[in-house]
Amino acid sequence: MTGNNRKTGSFYEDKAASYLETQGYRILERNYRDRNGEIDLIAEDGSALVFVEVKYRSTAINGEPAEAVTIRKRRTICRRALCYLREKRLSADCPIRFDVIGFYGNGTFKHYRNAFDFC
Repeated sequence: MTGNNRKTGSFYEDKAASYLETQGYRILERNYRDRNGEIDLIAEDGSALVFVEVKYRSTAINGEPAEAVTIRKRRTICRRALCYLREKRLSADCPIRFDVIGFYGNGTFKHYRNAFDFC
């Protein structure tokens, strides 16, 4: 896939959302953002609220897609998740999970459920 990063990101976020829907997830938000960051997808999986980061790597030269979700990015996602819970007036006891979906240049992908803990 060629083109700018936003266009590429949107393409793979759409693929991830479609995949999750086939797995029974309900997509609640796409590109949830505030002035401090963004979460690619927010979905429900049963009773769990799932915050999903989507990553694409055309080659493995820079590592696996999931490796691009650094501790800094994880912290940003966790802070955005807290903002989302407050904004939607959801209980802090709401079961939440952080997943990563990594796409590869050859067209394959991997879904990492519970990719990281709240930080």
